[in-house]
Amino acid sequence: MLTNWNRNLRPLLGFGTCLAIAAVAVLACDSKVEPEPEPTGSKPVELSTDEHSDYPPTAVLRTMRELKEDQALERHPSDGGGRAWLEDGPREVEISSRHTWTITYEAGPLGVAEGGVIYFMTSPFWGWEDHPQTFSSDAPGYTEITTNAEGIELESLNFGKSLLGAKVSGRALKEGELVKFKYGAGSVGARADKYFERNAKFWVSVDGDGDGIRKMAASDAVIDVVSGPPSGLWVTVPTTIDVGEVGRVALALLDARGNAWVDWLGDIVFVDVPEGLEVPERVTLSPGDRGVASVEVKATESGTYTLSARLDPPLPGAPRDFTYGSNPMLASKNAISVLWADLHGHSQLSDGTGTPRDFYRYARDVAALDIAVLTDHDHWGIEFLDQRPDLWKHIGEVAAEFYEPGRFVSLLGYEWTSWIYGHRHVIYFTENGELYSSLAPETEDPDQLWAKLKGKSALTFAHHSAGGPIATDWSFRPDPEIEPVTEIVSVHGSSEANDSPQKIYRSIRGNFVRDILDRGMRFGFIGSGDSHDGHPGLAHLGAPSGGIAAILAEDRTRESVLEALRARRVYATNGARILLQASLGGYRMGATIPETAERPLKLSLRVVGTGPIEAVDFIRSGLVETLDCEGRTELFLPLDDIELDSGDYLYVRVRQTDGGVAWTSPFYAD
Repeated sequence: MLTNWNRNLRPLLGFGTCLAIAAVAVLACDSKVEPEPEPTGSKPVELSTDEHSDYPPTAVLRTMRELKEDQALERHPSDGGGRAWLEDGPREVEISSRHTWTITYEAGPLGVAEGGVIYFMTSPFWGWEDHPQTFSSDAPGYTEITTNAEGIELESLNFGKSLLGAKVSGRALKEGELVKFKYGAGSVGARADKYFERNAKFWVSVDGDGDGIRKMAASDAVIDVVSGPPSGLWVTVPTTIDVGEVGRVALALLDARGNAWVDWLGDIVFVDVPEGLEVPERVTLSPGDRGVASVEVKATESGTYTLSARLDPPLPGAPRDFTYGSNPMLASKNAISVLWADLHGHSQLSDGTGTPRDFYRYARDVAALDIAVLTDHDHWGIEFLDQRPDLWKHIGEVAAEFYEPGRFVSLLGYEWTSWIYGHRHVIYFTENGELYSSLAPETEDPDQLWAKLKGKSALTFAHHSAGGPIATDWSFRPDPEIEPVTEIVSVHGSSEANDSPQKIYRSIRGNFVRDILDRGMRFGFIGSGDSHDGHPGLAHLGAPSGGIAAILAEDRTRESVLEALRARRVYATNGARILLQASLGGYRMGATIPETAERPLKLSLRVVGTGPIEAVDFIRSGLVETLDCEGRTELFLPLDDIELDSGDYLYVRVRQTDGGVAWTSPFYAD
């Protein structure tokens, strides 16, 4: 027998190794793919300067308290007992399609006491049905709960976001007895994720003794969500290439959500190939390619090039001669290498989509990145890495598997998720590294974290530092050896400055990176996606902003990438592969210019845009001067008589008419 009970509560504690997902809508600030727009006419929040406050004004104390309380709870031996599996329903579905699945739970040796609860949960990330419910068979996510156990009554508990409970009454549920959740049993079914995701799980947790504390049960209720039909072709060429050098052109058909691995057979044909480039006329895709391929390109002459390609046959509704263009490529002798990196993204092992292997596969083969890091949260999502060393080990194994010196650099990392001091990702440039939790007493503030990392081949990066989910507490001054660069742009928007395009939501006055530079701190600038959709390197396809980092490293090795980051030889974009080359007085971007350097200084700047350039901003110690570029796509600026006083900084911001933005790392004057 089943009765309905609308429990409009937020069960915040006792979820064992997962969050109380009914609270995710309130707590999971960092799980937004699309940044929240700032209200029209709104102003940045004023930063409190109360010296007597125990915590910084940006701290989300309630979240931190609840996480710590949950961590300290003791579980009854029957909590999390039993197992669950997918009994009926499709094992492979297309994104955003609607279906019905039956998930069966079998009670374990200790059973479930009268008053105990079996919880059924769908993923709160990213495009799954909002919540399973037992009220209306005509509404999405309708779920039937049944049991084979005589004398058992099940009371449905509708918690809302992603979570549904079945409370046991009448008697205890005994070992081997079953409870079934038929999810999507109504007339409209239940919607699958809108992003490609293998091994997507339906979760079951158990409060075995009825004390309100629960734990995950073993579950084999797993399906694969595959991409939709292709909607376009993504063509990526190297940003710089030596004349005579062979580079790689990445080709990927994507669906309307940016998912790869689509079903498409045919030829990709290069058209109007410019003189000075050598590339095969066409590449034929087979079923095993799933719409992803690469070919070699060779530059025989110096110049700026783009490639165009068409599909044969064309996509439905597209003209036969419709072409897809690449990013620009600059060929020259002794070209300065530009390696593209996304140093921040998430998988289903925290609050993202997809497996770690698919994360790195997309980064390398679809987005054509040179460097990528999966940075799942230490203590946020459904299961927590700091409580699952096997998952942390798995992430390390996958990162090691994809590392291919000379071609692709995969790094081991995670996100240190402090809801008091701000979020930082930690990246190791070795095969192994320790996961230091933001909830552990010995690593719960930035100074403690840096102390643990001192002397290691590891870096930390502050992100969404000016606002968003939580701002960075800059009263902790980073060690430049451990935190030489900072992430100024991601899917959350820009933390560069209050006048920045696509400024981060819930910004805090005085907490922008430019404000921090004005206080004497020195950083290089990078962007990274903070993607949760399984699309590292292309996070901007699904959000108003994205982020990638250009790293001027000598070669594709972990050692070379670490050296370039520590030297601040980096620049940032919001996703567009804009080429920036800048030097000041002969010093490369990110450099500290000694007092003995000859004055005045000469700035040499080259920009190759991915679209028409609206303007170039020159920011010197907070003062902004703007050059109107009148829609040119390429420019070279030699500027003489640049005066920098001791303590000054100078950086350049490029703004395109299509919204693409790039920032050089600052030059600093001693």
